[in-house]
Amino acid sequence: MRVSSTLSYYIGRRFLISVLGLYVSFLTLILIFDMIELLRRAASKPNISFGLIVEMGLLKLPQMGQEALPFAVLLGGMMAFWRLSRNHELVIARSAGVSAWQFLLPVMVLSVTLGILQVTVFNPVSSMTLARFVQIETAVLKGQQSALALSQTGLWLRQANEDGQSVVHAVRVHQARTSVGLEDVSIIIYKGIDQFGNRIEAESAELEDGFWHLYKVWIYTPEQPPRFAEELLFATDLTLNRIQDSFAPPETMSFWDLPKFIKTLEASGFSALRHRLHFHALLAAPLLLCAMVLIAATFTLRLSQRRGGATRIIVGGVLAGFMLHVFTDVVFALGLSDRIPVVLAAWTPSGVTTLLGLAMLLHLEDG
Repeated sequence: MRVSSTLSYYIGRRFLISVLGLYVSFLTLILIFDMIELLRRAASKPNISFGLIVEMGLLKLPQMGQEALPFAVLLGGMMAFWRLSRNHELVIARSAGVSAWQFLLPVMVLSVTLGILQVTVFNPVSSMTLARFVQIETAVLKGQQSALALSQTGLWLRQANEDGQSVVHAVRVHQARTSVGLEDVSIIIYKGIDQFGNRIEAESAELEDGFWHLYKVWIYTPEQPPRFAEELLFATDLTLNRIQDSFAPPETMSFWDLPKFIKTLEASGFSALRHRLHFHALLAAPLLLCAMVLIAATFTLRLSQRRGGATRIIVGGVLAGFMLHVFTDVVFALGLSDRIPVVLAAWTPSGVTTLLGLAMLLHLEDG
């Protein structure tokens, strides 16, 4: 028996209303708690206005919304199915020959659609707002002055000290375990903020403890002839770990830009595990939302035969979401430590949850 379009539209609409209602509630709570945390961090910095705090909270909200979406689908699905069961609508549909797989079809289609929209539309927007949030947080709350960017033109680094600022550019970068080497290096040194001091050109450089060790160096100073030196030490407060941490977090990069950046990062000899893991986790997002629907239907079908199951649904949903969150963190940590392949780490939570939901539904529906 085929499900009518009217019934599919009705079930899908009830599901979408429940998910969106819970999602808005989650976003409101997240915004409130984030602003409280930002106010706490800014308490010792009198120059930060309340308007800036509100702006930072709103900039971070889309990224937090991406993380909250699977739980909104899980609890929203439970709420929608429980209401349909409480009003005996699912009971009537099942007595008319409609199986669980048939009335779940429109909900699954909506979940896949939400997942695709999350990855292709919502993620690029949230990456831009989070990048702006990180920029403000780094400058205002953390007070850090160094910045690093890696592109197809090479490595760009800006750092500041008591004497002024300097910009380091290298055409090629090489990493060998705990050391970093640069080739075709250019260093522009400023006095103060924007007053040009001098320029240094070097054939290569090695990052050592507290300085760049430059080789075959030319020093260009205004109104003076160029000077050559075989070696030169240029002070820096950077370390390999700080360079790695200075790369743009994967969450601040659009889904469409991640593959190119991963290739650039790996071509320069740096590890791209975090970015690859994030990219594959985005690809798995539609499957994860489908898994949430299956788990929600499992709890609802089990409780539809009993009275007073609302409490059990809420407790079951919270426990299921918490267990999935812990399981995802553990698997992602294994992937970041390179103990399991990145693809396996990214797809395991959604894959295992989907298989678990299918098995439980098969047992309840056909067992």
